[in-house]
Formats: sequence, structure tokens, C-alpha cells
Amino acid sequence: MNLQCGLVGLPNVGKSTLFNALTKGSAEASNYPFCTIDPNVGIVHLPDERLEKIIGFVDPEKSIPTSTQFVDIAGLVAGASKGEGLGNQFLSHIRETNAIIHVVRCFEDENIVHVEGNINPTRDIETINTELLLADLDSMEKRLQKSEKKAKSSNDVLLKKEVELMKKVLNFLEKGEPVRSGEWDVDETKTIQLWNLISFKPILYVCNIAESDITDSEKNKFVIEVQKIATKEGAEILALCSSLESEIIQLESDEREEFLKDLGLKKSGLDLLIQKAYSMLGLITYFTAGKKEVRAWTIKQGYTAPQAAGVIHTDFEKGFIRAETYHCEDLFKYKSEQAVKEAGKSRLEGKSYEVKDGDVLFFRFNV
Repeated sequence: MNLQCGLVGLPNVGKSTLFNALTKGSAEASNYPFCTIDPNVGIVHLPDERLEKIIGFVDPEKSIPTSTQFVDIAGLVAGASKGEGLGNQFLSHIRETNAIIHVVRCFEDENIVHVEGNINPTRDIETINTELLLADLDSMEKRLQKSEKKAKSSNDVLLKKEVELMKKVLNFLEKGEPVRSGEWDVDETKTIQLWNLISFKPILYVCNIAESDITDSEKNKFVIEVQKIATKEGAEILALCSSLESEIIQLESDEREEFLKDLGLKKSGLDLLIQKAYSMLGLITYFTAGKKEVRAWTIKQGYTAPQAAGVIHTDFEKGFIRAETYHCEDLFKYKSEQAVKEAGKSRLEGKSYEVKDGDVLFFRFNV
């Protein structure tokens, strides 16, 4: 699945530092050099202890983790929706992503200039969110105008219904509210997703804090400010120090664990960020395991066994017969696939089976 999370924020908030830390040592990282407005794109592996444990029991020739694309979008400024700072191009890149990581500066440093002159998370968030809402407003007004013209000379019931939904969405945007904050039924959600609205995408606020605040970030007055905004919007929040994360990522695995332990942390901020972005998109992981390869696969929560098989290859879904499955926790408990079977924890599932996070699957199909 091609999944993208876009990093947005004002200039000089630590967004690019965070991106560089995220993509350090990843399988693929590329910079599109055609012009200065093009984003940096990096493929980031999802940290998953379960994959490492499965590898220990199966001992495959190779292993492949699941991954997500992170897109570093150049800093937005007030007026971006009208083209300020080449904002229109930046906003088009955001539309292509599945979720938004909004980096907010929550640290004081006189050596790093703030574009507005001082630290004010509420103002900074409003600046970015206003530009995203204005971009959506412009997009929806144009879409509604075209659809209303068609609807006047058509008896298409679905088109008329779509026009009414457009008006409801516009009402949210005109009130300055993100579309994601509305209550939409399943059909409405599917339609709105097709319009690729920025303010409909899930959002995670990342508070970039000073290293001195890393162990008690909840006391940081700027983080408290962001938390209030996130709570009101129903958004996620995470505090980390991007400069510190850049240092941590340079360390070897053992050194990294020791360093985090000394800081009083169980996981790095980057690991938490990747995992939050993954869950924010409503994703889960299942595994395939054999001597040739152990691999993690990304699917949407609620996928049936045939749909999960289709992520590997469309022929697997078309010719699906059944899936042999057990949960990875049973493998960890019984120590081998054979022992899992002997304990009666391995079973055959049919087309209606909803795959669970952590399932290990072997598909039987006929093409």
C-alpha cells in the first residue's frame, strides 16, 4: 500500500531536522531536485518488535518490514493559499498525502529565528490551519460551481445528493472548521475522500521541544497549549526533540537502547511518531513467515482474508480458497509453528475472516 504522511509547519520549526532523522538509514530516501519547491520523500520502516521475534523463531533467509512514506513539504507561510511563498505548489503536495504531521515549535532559542518573531504555538497552528482551510474552501467552491451546473440539467439523483454534501462540507469550511471534525456516514466519508480535501486528513501535532524538557514535556507551557488545541480538534499529539532524535538515530542499536534508558525513555520519539502515524491511518500489520522470507504487510483495519491476500498479489485475492492462520503471540508462547499447531492454536479461515493485527497467515489459492 502506498502510504504517505506529509510534514508541514512554519519555516524554522525543526521540520526538516525531523525528516532527516526519520529517513536516516532507511531503505530508500530520495530528493527530487527539479526545483526548490519539490518535497523530499523518504521511505521509513515501521519499527515492530514482533517481526524481530518471528525472525528469531523462523530463521528465514531474509526479512522485509512494512514501511510508510514521509514527505517533507517546504515551510508554509501566511498567504500560502493565495500563492505566497509559492504556497499553491506546496499545498498540492499536501493533497497527495494520506495524513498530516504538523510540526510546531515549542522551544526557545535566540539563535534560531522565528518567522513571527516569538514563540506562540496557538498563532502558528492557526496560521497553517487557516491556509489549509482556505485551500479547501477554494477547491470546494469550484467543485460545487461545476456540479451545480450539471445538476440543473440532469435527473441524476446521485449527483444532486453529492451537491448537497458539497454544501454541507462548504458550511464547515466557511465556519473555519476542518472537515474531519464533522460527523459523516460511511457513504459521505467515501465521497469526501475522493475530493482529496486537506482538512479531512487525520492530523498529528508534533511538539518540537528542547532537550531539557524531554522527560517532563507535559509541563512545557507550549505543549500544554498545543494539547488544548488537539483535544478540541480530536487530533493526536506527540512531544519530541528533533535535534536529539538526530543524535539518537546515529547510534548503534545497543548504544541507542542504553542512551534511551539513561534518558528515562522506553522508545525514541521517532519510533513513537512512526507508530502513531501508522495507527492514525487505521492500519494494522499481518505477517507471512517461511524459511525463505518473513515479511510484514500493511492493511486497513477490517480487511477480510481475501483482501489481505490481495495486498500481496491480486491473483491471491481472486483465487482465494482459505487461509491458515495463528497469532504471533501464540508463536512467542509455544516457540515453534509445530507447537502452535499441536496446541490447537492454528486454524483454517474462510473468505469472511477479518484479519487481526499480528496474525501470521499462509494463503491457499487457485488461479
